[in-house]
Amino acid sequence: MRDTAVSRRSFLQAATLAIGGLGIGACRPREPAPAPLRILILGGTGFVGPNQVRTALARGHEVTLFNRGITNPDLFPDLETLIGDRDGDLGALEGRTWDVVIDNSANIPRRVRLSAEALRGSVGTYLFVSSTGVYLPYLTTDIREDAPVDVIDDPETEVVNGRTFGALKALAEDEARNAFADNHLVLRPTYIVGPGDPTDRYTCWPVRLARGGEVLAPGTPDDPMQHVDVRDLAAFMIKAVEDDLRSTFNVVGPREPLTMGGLLERTRTAVGSDATLTWVDAAFLADNGLSALTYWTEPAGDYLGMMRVNGDKAFDAGFAMRPLEETARDTLEWFNAQDPERQELRSGLSPEREAELLAAFRG
Repeated sequence: MRDTAVSRRSFLQAATLAIGGLGIGACRPREPAPAPLRILILGGTGFVGPNQVRTALARGHEVTLFNRGITNPDLFPDLETLIGDRDGDLGALEGRTWDVVIDNSANIPRRVRLSAEALRGSVGTYLFVSSTGVYLPYLTTDIREDAPVDVIDDPETEVVNGRTFGALKALAEDEARNAFADNHLVLRPTYIVGPGDPTDRYTCWPVRLARGGEVLAPGTPDDPMQHVDVRDLAAFMIKAVEDDLRSTFNVVGPREPLTMGGLLERTRTAVGSDATLTWVDAAFLADNGLSALTYWTEPAGDYLGMMRVNGDKAFDAGFAMRPLEETARDTLEWFNAQDPERQELRSGLSPEREAELLAAFRG
């Protein structure tokens, strides 16, 4: 297990993608959609995409994938997959029409511009998947969709890192809006968790708590936390295009406030753990090189409102979240079914580092 602290600043460093869970999102109605849609998904075989595909197919929609054929190419053998590269090789999209395109994978505005221009006139709605990272620095709380977004001095840069990620996502949103002025939909999810998460930012908690013993809990029990289960995010995406929604939505949850204490206690109960929690304050963690741990960050300074983004608009439009306990159990079950190599956690503390920090904190 590697000793890592994955925060919004290191979001893009998770290099290996995994397949999402099989569950369908909490807000999906049971009956098929009244009008099947032809949906084009850019990507579709990483983490979020497979959940979109499964939800769309369960709703009776027709799905086409466009990707390079590199990540999990055998995942959906019965689906039409157009091979190309959104960075200049878009020929496979010519002469085709769809009702909706879902753009999952773009962080570079230029690539969104190329895709949107290639598809303008060929699709009805452009759904762009952005991030609440556009609001960095999170200097206020109760952040709503009309809040200011991040900017950078060089909007043409294609270097994606913790400093540029949010601003580039905001610029990419603008590219989708410019190309589809009346037919765009922008979703800004917070940290995405659940079965298949390639970062293990939340996965590390049910795994660690299930192991039992003394667990280092970062910060205070009252620190705010937000997340979205990947299956519920995918379900809202499909519902949003079925309902012909427009505009921009923060997709964060749960709707009722969640704290770090609530997250760990509920996860511990869900996995049947007898672990004990030792709360270690942010100052001690920072002194020991941990300004963040998994997706917890001290709610102060630039990160004051990171976990206090307002999601009312999406909930009012039909977004729904399954209980945290279900996410915890399903995530642990998925992780335990992986091969030994994948069971090396990519987030959290190694047992040795955790024991070392706890001993130093007590001392």
